[in-house]
Amino acid sequence: MSLRSRVHAALSRQVDLAVGAFAARLGQEKDAQAVLFYGSNLRTGSREGVLDFYVLTGGEAEIGLWPTVSYREWDHEGETLRAKIATMTLAKFAQAARGETIDTTIWARFVQPSALVWQRDAAARLQVSAAIEAAAITAARLAIAVGPDSGTEEDYWRALFQATYRAELRVEKPGREDSILSLNAKHFDGLLPAALNAAGIPYGREGDKLTPRITVGERKLVRRWWNRRRRLGKPLNVARLARATRTFDGAARYAAWKVERHTGTKIEVTPFREKHPVLAAPAVAFRLWRAQRSARRRNRD
Repeated sequence: MSLRSRVHAALSRQVDLAVGAFAARLGQEKDAQAVLFYGSNLRTGSREGVLDFYVLTGGEAEIGLWPTVSYREWDHEGETLRAKIATMTLAKFAQAARGETIDTTIWARFVQPSALVWQRDAAARLQVSAAIEAAAITAARLAIAVGPDSGTEEDYWRALFQATYRAELRVEKPGREDSILSLNAKHFDGLLPAALNAAGIPYGREGDKLTPRITVGERKLVRRWWNRRRRLGKPLNVARLARATRTFDGAARYAAWKVERHTGTKIEVTPFREKHPVLAAPAVAFRLWRAQRSARRRNRD
């Protein structure tokens, strides 16, 4: 199956009707071009926890840091749905997917499964599909540059994710790349050859082993491209985290939900905490500490 056919089929994946309705609501509110759904809830079909969306808007590509991140809750037929939403222009998303920015998160994330759950029109769908194809090609180029001279598809994808996790400021358990591959085995089966074919990169095949036929010079060029992004990966993450403390819409509600979910302690989201989540954090932490101390005392008694 060609890369284009694979991407079209993957993006057309059916999702829960409530998830689709939430995506449509977000897309219409933002006057967006498209909304992508990804993450563990896509794989499991569950509505529990936090749904992950990328809202892609029109206009020229952003300059500076992106995307903007927000948290939303929506009462749908008696159930509270929660979502973390990254918003950026479709133009910048496509640039990042092609590897034209220093960012690594877009192509590394969207070589993994995602679904196009809302689009403005057919033209927007074609643009998103082309960007996802580009993400797969960008990821495949790096996978064969940092992977073995010859190996299985899993060997190359594992090398790719190990490299990108090391470049980002992330707290991931060892072997996270293995869980990505095992949980999404059907998605990745055949994806590397399809991406290499689309990129015009020749390879040999013997059983389940692939041998990409790239020259030493070509490998050096890709690694040079990667080394710049690897060096800037963590500083870029830090800059985005600093920006998020000022721009994360709904940060207090998101944090309160996370605290209650993991500790059982309900945190009231006051107007001050909603407006100044960073300033409010010490008081919230103190309240959490007191609640946990009281719980330990009750358990001892």
